[in-house]
Amino acid sequence: MNHPADANPVDGSFLAQMAAASRARVAAARAREPLDALRARARTVPAAPRLRLSAAGFDLVAELKLRSPALGRLGSAADDLEGRVTAYGRGGAAAISVLTEPERFDGSLEHLSRAAAALAPLGVPAMRKDFLVDEYQLHEARACGAGGVLLIATMLERAVLGRLLDAAAALGLFVLLECFDADDVRLAHELARAWSGPAQELLVGVNSRDLRTLRVEPSRLEALVGALPRRFPRVAESGLVTPDDAARLARAGYTAALVGTALMGSADPAALARAMIAAGRGAATTARPERA
Repeated sequence: MNHPADANPVDGSFLAQMAAASRARVAAARAREPLDALRARARTVPAAPRLRLSAAGFDLVAELKLRSPALGRLGSAADDLEGRVTAYGRGGAAAISVLTEPERFDGSLEHLSRAAAALAPLGVPAMRKDFLVDEYQLHEARACGAGGVLLIATMLERAVLGRLLDAAAALGLFVLLECFDADDVRLAHELARAWSGPAQELLVGVNSRDLRTLRVEPSRLEALVGALPRRFPRVAESGLVTPDDAARLARAGYTAALVGTALMGSADPAALARAMIAAGRGAATTARPERA
């Protein structure tokens, strides 16, 4: 997929629908609270914990996700969300991803605020996961106490991605830059060279679930890992269920994994998080050598 500077490289798919809905949410939010007012409010919020990755070579980003468009309901807003994200943090997760998209994922900014407040005493940052299209949404994330955001390379114009990355770095937000194919990865290299924040705060991920079709393509993770920028953390996303999956992808060269559905369905998510982290770190010593 190409990423021309003056065209939006999405079609009439799920991903395009989510981008359009996100733009509509931004417009409604701006009408309620202008950007200058939001910026001022965000400046009053205490700084989020910084992302801290382990020297052991493998980390976990655990996800709070109440609904999956592919699998249906995974949880409810009536659940103990604070207890769940705290369990993730105590299980060793380096960050907690919180879905804020309301229409297909049952998420909200309130969930993000609650998660960030619960995680702050543990020193673990929350990350806003959504179909972000506008700098306004980065300030929303910061106003909720988040320490990071997800950006989807395929969904945005190159110039927009550059502006959002610059804005995130200025706000002290780490970024998970999500890729789906080789063109996304090439774009990630260009964007990474211009990243002005600390190297460990630009995570480059490969999502094995194609958000345009909702199919999982597990082979994508191994196929693309060798092409990812080696100076930045490399994140395997979607389709990881067991500690063996974490070990396999650590051996392939990933330095972190984002896990949502498996943790949401676990009776003991902290134990599963610990097991996946241990398996990944155990396998990281046999990962392929680093390349520039």
